[in-house]
Amino acid sequence: MGKQKIESRVAAVSWIPSEAVKGAMKAPFELGIAHYDQPLPDELGDLEDWKERDLFRVANDLRAWIEIDDAGTVVDLGYAGGGVIGSTTMGMGSAAATFQAIPYPDLQPEPEVGDTWVRFTQTAGGRTGVPAPRRVSKPPYVQYHAPTAWSTLSLTIHTDGRSEWNLDGASPFPRHWIYGPDGKLAAKSGLVDFKDWYRTAFGDFSPWGGEDSPALVAAVESAMERELSRVIMGEGKPKVRKLKVGAALTTQGEEADAIYLLLDGVIQVNVDDREIANLGPGALIGERAVLEGGRRTATLVAVSPCKVAQARKVELDLDKLAEISQGHRREEQTPS
Repeated sequence: MGKQKIESRVAAVSWIPSEAVKGAMKAPFELGIAHYDQPLPDELGDLEDWKERDLFRVANDLRAWIEIDDAGTVVDLGYAGGGVIGSTTMGMGSAAATFQAIPYPDLQPEPEVGDTWVRFTQTAGGRTGVPAPRRVSKPPYVQYHAPTAWSTLSLTIHTDGRSEWNLDGASPFPRHWIYGPDGKLAAKSGLVDFKDWYRTAFGDFSPWGGEDSPALVAAVESAMERELSRVIMGEGKPKVRKLKVGAALTTQGEEADAIYLLLDGVIQVNVDDREIANLGPGALIGERAVLEGGRRTATLVAVSPCKVAQARKVELDLDKLAEISQGHRREEQTPS
């Protein structure tokens, strides 16, 4: 009797985007003592190499496999991979010092086995070795160690070779990017909440204490959007707006003269009172109205607290905007 081994993988890689740190802890980043991270590549590379290059803070590399017999019955299974945590460099020039991060043990519960599938779940994370004295919102009300960063992934492998993944939970900070089984960027966490994370993510408030935190997940924007977002943030000096939950960024039918880059949070796209899509950080929105007659084609509502950068049409390449616009006709791609 022959056997077949089916393997799959999903990875969450966590990094600190520009301007994500708030309050007193923002000062070391502004002074260059600490650093934000550059956006990660679109395809997953060697995590040990990325670690040496200081590209991320925490990675959850869930690899798993099943073995089936000729009848398609699962006869063996197992985990592979695990968490990878980077170090933290503080200081300037010759005065810089590197602090070794402290990994927590990977949490790998017994896989859930169905008739034709197996679901694996893995939590990975830890905390930096940099002391972070601060007041916190629960006993002991003062904390010395850095908060905990983590992600919880699940991966379902089917006996026909298919696999599916999900981000089951994640720390409110930093940003988590998800790379699917094909190694390409597939999704990202939609909200970064430094204040909540800094005050609460220690002790029992982590998967190692029995509590996880749900994560808002948003689709990945196009490569062209990422290119134009660098122009907006690097050259345009945009005006930044904040939106509360339920606030409308635009209303369908109103006159329009601005394009927006979603910096943080999740925005719902509604056309004729029908939900079309949810957009996450990095999405360029509002370009269709500017290109096609000056009126908004959708109502955009904040599903979470959001931060958006406002850019003017004259600052952007109109041909590239038109290319992005062709991919944003979501109401034409959604069944009625």
